[in-house]
Amino acid sequence: MTLWKPESGAMAAPQLLVGKNMAITGGVTGIGRAIVLGYLAHGAHVAVNHLGDARSSSLFQSLIEEAIKSLKISKEDVEKRLIEVPGDVGNPETGKQLIKAVVEKWGRLDVVVSNAGICEFKEFLEITPEIWNATLTTNLTGAFNTIQAGARQLASQTPPGGSIIGISSISALVGGAFQGHYTPTKAGVLSLIQSSACALGEHGIRCNALLPGTIKTQLNEKDLEDPEKRKYMEGRIPLGRTGVPSDLAGPAVFLGSDLSSYVNGAQLLVDGGLFVNLQ
Repeated sequence: MTLWKPESGAMAAPQLLVGKNMAITGGVTGIGRAIVLGYLAHGAHVAVNHLGDARSSSLFQSLIEEAIKSLKISKEDVEKRLIEVPGDVGNPETGKQLIKAVVEKWGRLDVVVSNAGICEFKEFLEITPEIWNATLTTNLTGAFNTIQAGARQLASQTPPGGSIIGISSISALVGGAFQGHYTPTKAGVLSLIQSSACALGEHGIRCNALLPGTIKTQLNEKDLEDPEKRKYMEGRIPLGRTGVPSDLAGPAVFLGSDLSSYVNGAQLLVDGGLFVNLQ
């Protein structure tokens, strides 16, 4: 389906999320930020969680500016369709407040994206209890807190139902010498999504996972600055390039839209073919 724009004589893709209300954690940087922009472009209302520190608050303001400039959305429209909810996802109250903000602002919840995550590359023998606990709390406990809070709303509202998307990783399927604390959390997110799909289907709630491959974000930017490493990584990817955050926006829009109404418990690799080419 396409829409005709008579003023330009051009064909434009339809907006797939008009009237839908979504909540996302970790939405001011990297993949989360790209998904927010993708959802706004498709007509959604978006509540964005971030840590609430000065840097995150500044990034949220720049997100508003980017939406206005790149999506050609008026400031008034952006302010109606985009709100921020600060807080650490490791605290169960943060997920509750995020979902509450959506319902109070727009009346119901349609899509929850659990995206917040951290990764500090470390030699296995150098992983401290502090690093392990921080990674586990943000990546997996934070995902559970967010998904459970969202599921409670989706199950209780009238009519019930909606879409939950967990941002896992190709790391859920393979090991990583410098990611002994990170890969288990992403495997956990994938497993959590699968179990949630089994448990929540009766409420009309679909739960699916996106598994990014090597995506250039703030988490691995320094790692990919090494030209030899970047060349090695690109050589393993059939499409010949590492990913960028916007590569995740389309799949996230699909899983949040009615186009995926019978997709549940799925894991979608977004990796340029890296996984099937691993040797």
